[in-house]
Amino acid sequence: MCGIIGYVGPSKVKNILLQGLSQLEYRGYDSAGIAVVGDDGSIHVEKQVGQVKNLKDHCSTMDFDGHVGIGHTRWATHGGVTRENTHPHKQGKVTLCHNGIIENYQSIITAHGFESQLVSETDTEVAAALFNENFNGDPEECIRKTVNELEGSYAFCIIFEGFADRIYCVRNVSPMVASSTKNGSLLASDLTAVIRYSRRYFVIPEYTITVLYDDHIDLFDMDGNTVTPDILEVNWDMESAQKGGYDPFMLKEIHEQPEAIRKNITPRLVNGIPNFEADGIPADAFDHIKAINVVACGTAMYAGMVGKAIIEPVIKIPVQVNIASEFRYSTPLIDSDTLTIVVSQSGETIDTLAGLRKAKECGSKVLAIVNVKGSTIARESDYVLYTHAGPEIAVAITKAYSVQLASFYLISGYMAMRRGIKTVEETREFIEKLDKTIDAISYVLDNKDIIKKAVKKISVARDCYFIGRGLDYAFSMEGSLKLKEISYIHAEAYAAGELKHGTIALIEEGVPVIAFATQDYVYNKSISNIREVKARGAYVILITKENAVIPEDICDMHLTVPIKDDLFTGLPTVAILQLIAYYTSVSKGLNVDKPRNLAKAVTVE
Repeated sequence: MCGIIGYVGPSKVKNILLQGLSQLEYRGYDSAGIAVVGDDGSIHVEKQVGQVKNLKDHCSTMDFDGHVGIGHTRWATHGGVTRENTHPHKQGKVTLCHNGIIENYQSIITAHGFESQLVSETDTEVAAALFNENFNGDPEECIRKTVNELEGSYAFCIIFEGFADRIYCVRNVSPMVASSTKNGSLLASDLTAVIRYSRRYFVIPEYTITVLYDDHIDLFDMDGNTVTPDILEVNWDMESAQKGGYDPFMLKEIHEQPEAIRKNITPRLVNGIPNFEADGIPADAFDHIKAINVVACGTAMYAGMVGKAIIEPVIKIPVQVNIASEFRYSTPLIDSDTLTIVVSQSGETIDTLAGLRKAKECGSKVLAIVNVKGSTIARESDYVLYTHAGPEIAVAITKAYSVQLASFYLISGYMAMRRGIKTVEETREFIEKLDKTIDAISYVLDNKDIIKKAVKKISVARDCYFIGRGLDYAFSMEGSLKLKEISYIHAEAYAAGELKHGTIALIEEGVPVIAFATQDYVYNKSISNIREVKARGAYVILITKENAVIPEDICDMHLTVPIKDDLFTGLPTVAILQLIAYYTSVSKGLNVDKPRNLAKAVTVE
């Protein structure tokens, strides 16, 4: 979950590292540090607690530079936010940065007697001490020996004393990409730190020793055999990872949703109907499955909940949505007749990756819905639907969720046609309705000032509740998560029909309730539930379709989405919920893009 950058080349390295860390800060912003190899081979380490800006300001007063260096921005796992715990860590002849968790670090300390030489509380410094102990002048042999003793996930970026012209890297699970350019070689935990230098890159394979020189990169497996990586090319540019006139990234990414959805849908339509042949998915891949198993975490899991609500009524097969961190330790009832769909923006989410492997052990085929080409989840899945959303910098996911929903709509339409549930013409009409949701999202964004007014009561509240039925309940879970993660307000989503079974005890005078009534088939039931909370003094923000006729005094504020069909209300509704969370956070003076205690890609368990 941390950010790593490394550079070897003719340019001065200090500014390259600091710029790279700024691009990676959404992966961790508790503290940051760099290690630069001087022209005399000495290693200069600087660290600062807090945001990368603090490190930049500090380094601007320091006179040092070189042509080889590594940098790290931290999201604390082992040990508090202190300078001592900040990476890079130096032990003897080894200086390194680390992303991941070394699970057996305590037993390593005891077995090797490291207690007296450690100055931090981190598992990373323990790894550095182990590398140093195993180093006898041969970096590659040292790496092979050390990783055999380590348990857990890791991506190490290492400088060995005496080998000042290169950087070594080895990883297991935790992501790392690299690129060799005309102006040197780079590695990073995320493409955003590399893209300004090259559009061509490769994902460093697991258990591969990667060595960066100024003019080339070598890769070897653990037996010393040469490895040839798969070269990929990113389909977005550096401008996509900039704010583009918006203040925070989150607002920019909310506004990018219509175009992101269009990019997700359009390439997969042939004569107006879904087609996945260009994705390498066989035409019959969905034909004979008897169940769907969705595995994901957080926002991606809530996208799966909507997918379940879209697919089950139409295709008439069971769809089970699993929390990945639970699924990986379960005994799932799946087999070769089950299609497992794993959903992850980064394609590196560790629990989702473990769930993928669990599903394959059970004989299930796996379809990945991911955003990052060449990611571990993409590589290990049988089929992949790339969502083409471009970079997402804000920690709170917005456009990635919307393109994940669009993917589930495409899958539902395709399966219905293949199974004879819908005719070709009915499928084309289904896709036309999906396409209209793009305009509906734009409508919501054009009227965001109305939504801005709705947050006045929410921003001063201690609690906020979301209620809905059917698809509305699925949407409400994501709305609840968005609000709590960036505004720090306690927010929960409840199935509206469950209010009388205990939840309504939480409703008191003035508590905000965001209520949904976009589903015609349960509209009257939803209105009845809203009356129950309103009668107990709740401040109600009601979301309906624009043609809904609502009773007087049912709500304090009424927001609408311009959609007629129940099945397609989700995408514009979620845009409303994202804006509610955004404006609430802004009104509280919080950092919208970098909420406390959170990081973008969860690559540690």
